[in-house]
Amino acid sequence: MTCLHPRRRRSENGQTAVLIVGFVLVIAMTVVVVVDATAAYLRRQALSSLADGAALAAADGIAGEQVYTSGLGERAHVDPEVARALVESHLSSVGASRQYPGLVHTVEVDGERVVVRLGTTLDLPLPLPGVASETRVTAIAAAVVAVSD
Repeated sequence: MTCLHPRRRRSENGQTAVLIVGFVLVIAMTVVVVVDATAAYLRRQALSSLADGAALAAADGIAGEQVYTSGLGERAHVDPEVARALVESHLSSVGASRQYPGLVHTVEVDGERVVVRLGTTLDLPLPLPGVASETRVTAIAAAVVAVSD
């Protein structure tokens, strides 16, 4: 028996284009995520370095002052007001507020430790639609002045 209407095969033209567009979107989103994550990581590393310097400056300043006034004993006594002043002095001397607009810091004294917390916002280089265009980046550092014989 002969068929009056030969079977038509569906054309697959255009299927590859859809696949290519999908892959391009996935690759583009991956690039955006990697770039934004790298920017946040680098900002956190820079803040961590700044917090380390501020904590060490406070600890060193406290130890230096006490050596000449009352001696240290085994550990230096940490005065919270002096620690705050030394941290603020260090941050202003390195121009931290110019380099990181909106920089906030806290200084806590925990026994003989100076704990410095820094935080700032980061405008993401490639924000995704529907996602916040900025994020908060923080870093924490601590320093202790131990006296050894």
